[in-house]
Amino acid sequence: MSRLKDRYVKDVVPALTKEFGYTNIMAVPKISKIVVNMGLGEGTQNAKIVDTGADELGKITGQKASITRAKKSIAQFKVRQNMPIGAMVTLRGQRMYDFLDRLIAIALPRVRDFRGISPRGFDGRGNYTLGLRDQLIFPEIDYMKVDKGRGMNISVVTTAKTNEEARRLLQLIGMPFRQN
Repeated sequence: MSRLKDRYVKDVVPALTKEFGYTNIMAVPKISKIVVNMGLGEGTQNAKIVDTGADELGKITGQKASITRAKKSIAQFKVRQNMPIGAMVTLRGQRMYDFLDRLIAIALPRVRDFRGISPRGFDGRGNYTLGLRDQLIFPEIDYMKVDKGRGMNISVVTTAKTNEEARRLLQLIGMPFRQN
């Protein structure tokens, strides 16, 4: 069992049960999946950019990235239907906990001038989205092989009903939220 999953079972579940007064252990919020998305808009001019982005995303997450395609044509952006414009990975189970552990313990502290992540990334249904500007904060990416810095969105999907429950769940797991 991963370090984060072990912490969730032993520390987070009893704390959330006591704090929010859950009577059933199945009502305690948990993380259901993590979606990592990288938009590669320059892929309309050069198809190799999409493959490079998908490979980097695969190295970061430990799972092969799927290439996302345009749903419809937009002339101003020079995008045609079914053109590759991004890459994404959906993580569940063991890989999800391993990725979240590496994100919290290794990658986020490597961000320049890091003072914590914004507590305003919740969507109202208990899901949290975090935007990263550069893929170089992950140690799996070789600095010498990167041609351009690309950002990504990381969405943590939880079973929490409210933002407050989800915020407390992520705080107890170890997510470093910024203090106001």
